Amino acid sequence: MKLSFTKMHGCGNDYIYFNAFTQSIHNPEELSIRLSQRRKSIGGDGIILVCPSDAADAKMRIFNADGSEAKMCGNGVRCVAKFVVDQGLVPSDRETVAIDTLSGVKTIRLLRENGQVVGATVDMAQAILTPKEIPVLLEGDRVIGRPVEIAGKSWDITCVSMGNPHCVVFMDQVETLNLEQLGPCFEKNPIFPEQVNTEFIRVLDPHTLQMRVWERGSGETWACGTGACAAAVAAVENGYCPKNEDITVHLVGGDLVIRYTDQTVYMTGEAVTAFEGEVEV
Repeated sequence: MKLSFTKMHGCGNDYIYFNAFTQSIHNPEELSIRLSQRRKSIGGDGIILVCPSDAADAKMRIFNADGSEAKMCGNGVRCVAKFVVDQGLVPSDRETVAIDTLSGVKTIRLLRENGQVVGATVDMAQAILTPKEIPVLLEGDRVIGRPVEIAGKSWDITCVSMGNPHCVVFMDQVETLNLEQLGPCFEKNPIFPEQVNTEFIRVLDPHTLQMRVWERGSGETWACGTGACAAAVAAVENGYCPKNEDITVHLVGGDLVIRYTDQTVYMTGEAVTAFEGEVEV
């Protein structure tokens, strides 16, 4: 059986997208493991199914490169917004679309150049700072700059949920970190019962952050939208950046602009189609 796919990315956070309105996708967990291999298949950080929804214009299901299903992907949801327009699943003149996720329905404002969708601003909803809701097994109302021992070293961590769990660490430099060694130590630490995405952040100035990210189930990726949101929230909560103002997050694959308000977190960034094709499964 052949399946049609679209390869898309936001700041290099790349997934293989399938239109599940028009074709049936069986065993997506195994399919993601097979197709995400960069040397032996299409390659990507996972697959995303764009499915019918009773609650929104479409539903997004995300499967990481290891086959695990994720609740939310900020870069992915922007690409899904472009996908539903490009595939004719919503009227082409729409200014906003609603995408159903395991973290709730996200409202997305489309950004266009020459009539084509090139990016989007996503209302990512309120950041969650309550430890048991993140979840992280630490006491207190919040985990902000809390010292913990991981991999034999003390780290000051800030924990945030953006519909998925994040651990943010601020440091003087991030370029030389050995994430292949360090990332799994955070991801699988027992204080994170659902494992965790980890962002290593250098504060460049009050409106600019540099970030590397280790994503649970995928390893180091070029970008993580929810991670950039968590990083901006953590930067504000730790006093590095101001609230209600744009914060630019430099990722390996490009930039995202985050605004953390009392009501929600807004994320703005690109949505790019790389190529389309068919794959035999």
